This record gives sequence, structure tokens and C-alpha cells, in this order.
Amino acid sequence: MPASPGLAHPGDDAITAAMSRTLTALTAVFQALGDGEHTLNLVAERSDDAFVTGRTDLSTTTEPISLAVLDVDEFCVLHALLVFALEGTTIRSAVLVATTAAEPNPRACGWTIRRGWLHPMDTADLQHAVTPCPGVAAVQREVYGAPILPLPDTGKEDPRS
Repeated sequence: MPASPGLAHPGDDAITAAMSRTLTALTAVFQALGDGEHTLNLVAERSDDAFVTGRTDLSTTTEPISLAVLDVDEFCVLHALLVFALEGTTIRSAVLVATTAAEPNPRACGWTIRRGWLHPMDTADLQHAVTPCPGVAAVQREVYGAPILPLPDTGKEDPRS
């Protein structure tokens, strides 16, 4: 019986660079979302065909800047998954969806992760992803286009988004 394919180790320098990009990305996401109660969901397909997920609930304010995380362990899992998604060696594809508590319906936006950064997700794809299955009691989310996040180290928008 053949051995299962293992995950390639990206190397310490690549992980360190991805950790820095993750902090930059999360800061940009929090600033883009603004004040409020938010849920972040990350779904990733690993290079060995397994799917992994992370979710965290948090509250942000911008004046003064503050972040309150409901469950630190959940946040750490999402953070670690985002590091590996941005690094890219062990993750084939990934999306990050942010849902903000709002009345009358929560609002959602999302980013695909490619080329080491977050790029706004197509709103039709996002709408399809967040639409509850028929017969399932769930809140309908209002989908909107995710903001383009400035590229790390340049502060400029990625023209390839």
C-alpha cells in the first residue's frame, strides 16, 4: 500500500515572512471592517486534499484601536491557518469570510488567498457560499464587495486583484 503524501515543510524563513504578512493582513481586515462585532471564517484546502477550517468571533473599535477576541484558542487556530495559507506551500486554496453583526441582517464580505495575499472575492461566489441550504434555519447574510487591501510593504493596491 503506498504511503500517504506528506505536507512539504515550507522552511523557517518562509514561515517567518508569512507570519509578518498575516499580522499585516489581519490589521488591514480589522481596519476595513471597522467598528463592530465580527466573525471570521477561514476554509482552506491543503495540498494533501484535506480541508481545514478556522473561526473566531471578535469585536473591533477604531477610535482608539482595540480588538477583543471571544476565544483566544479559536483566534490562534485561525491565525495559524492564515499563516500557512499566505505562505502557500501546504495550502492549495483558501478563503476568508468576514460577517459583521448588523440590522436587519448580518453583512458578509470575503477574500480569496492567492499569491501570498488577500484579494476580494467575487460577490456572486460569496453569495452562493453563504446562502443557507433549503430547509435549514439560518440567518440570511447581506453580501457586499470586500475592500481591496493594500499590499504589504508598498501600501498600494494590487492591480491584479
